[in-house]
Amino acid sequence: MSTVANVLVALIALLHVYILVMEMFLWRTPRTRASFGLTEEMAEATAVMAGNQGLYNGFLAAGLFWGLFAADPTGREVTIFFLLCVAVAGVYGSLTASRRIVFIQTVPAVLALAAVLAS
Repeated sequence: MSTVANVLVALIALLHVYILVMEMFLWRTPRTRASFGLTEEMAEATAVMAGNQGLYNGFLAAGLFWGLFAADPTGREVTIFFLLCVAVAGVYGSLTASRRIVFIQTVPAVLALAAVLAS
């Protein structure tokens, strides 16, 4: 894969590590509550669910890192698969939770996917 593709994939993987940290460990903090538009009560009531979501975001990050470090053709195929997973998760999230998710997850994943496929 090209350097541009690798950088985009790494940035998306790091984004998902950041989301993991927010959802698993920082869910009840004022900054994370503000990011997700939650009251203190709602954050408390949804903390277990958010932790579960964070774990799934960690799996996406792990898959992207695996793709970056695995030898081709496996690395490229794994990267394509996990970028598609990120894009689909972003579409679903934008339809069910917040429309801005499509810009945070789907658009970057599609751009990275285009870079991977072009390289």
